[in-house]
Amino acid sequence: MSPYGAGMTTPVTVALLSDTHGVLPVLEAVLTEPEVRAADLVVVTGDLVSGPMPVETLDTLTALGDQVLLVRGNADREVVEVSRGGESPRAESAFAARSLRPDQLDLLASLPHPVVRSLDGFGDVLFCHGSQRDDDEVVLVDTRLDRWAEVFADVPDAVRTVCCGHTHMPFVRLVDRRLVVNPGSVGMPYGRVGGAWALLRDGQVSLRHTDIDVDAVCERVVAESTYPDARAWVDEYVRGEHSDAVALTVFGPRDGR
Repeated sequence: MSPYGAGMTTPVTVALLSDTHGVLPVLEAVLTEPEVRAADLVVVTGDLVSGPMPVETLDTLTALGDQVLLVRGNADREVVEVSRGGESPRAESAFAARSLRPDQLDLLASLPHPVVRSLDGFGDVLFCHGSQRDDDEVVLVDTRLDRWAEVFADVPDAVRTVCCGHTHMPFVRLVDRRLVVNPGSVGMPYGRVGGAWALLRDGQVSLRHTDIDVDAVCERVVAESTYPDARAWVDEYVRGEHSDAVALTVFGPRDGR
C-alpha cells in the first residue's frame, strides 16, 4: 500500500486525475483549480512520470501528502522494470527510469493497483489504471457490454463505481448499473488540448477541463527538461496531435474489435 492517501477518513469530495506523464506545467495548472485544492482526496490513476519532467512531477504529487492517493499505471511499472535492467520501446519510460532518484523509484515500485476506497455518496469505489485485473487493459467509452462483463467479472457487487485511466480520453458511462469514470489525461490528451480531470462529489460525477496556454507550456517544458528532443515530444502530445477519433481507431483491436 502506498503511504500516500492512506488515511481512514471517508472522503466527501475526490478530484480524479490520470496520466500526468511528467508534464509538470499542466499538472500544476490542474492542482491550482479551486475544487482540486479543496478536495478531500486527489486520486491519480497511474502513468505519473513517463514523460519529459518525471522528477519534478513526482515531487509535486507527493508534496500533497495525505491529500493524494497514487495508483500504479502500466508506464509506472515499466519505469521500475527498466531501472532494474529491463527494456522499453518507449523513450519516455527509459528517460524517467534514468532520471528518477532511488527514493522515487522505490515509491513507484510500492504503488498499489487496484485500490478500493469508500467515498461518501458512492460507497466503495475501485480505482485502477487500465482495469482492475490488468493495468494495461484497454476499455473505451463504446466497449461492448459483453466485454465489460468479462472485465468486471471479479469486481465485488458492492463496488458500483470504477475509476480508470490509461486511454487518455474522458468519459462517464453506465455499465449494467455500474458507473465507470475515466477522467482523461493531464499530460497526453487525445482530443481536447489541456488538463482533463473529474470531480466526484455527493454521488455525482462531473468531467472537468483546465485550459492552458499551450505555447507557454511547451516552451517551459523545452526550457526545463533534459528529455531528448523535448520540442518534438510536446508538439506531439501537449499540443494534442492525436485526436480522440484516431485514438479510438488505434485502440480498437485491443478492445476486441
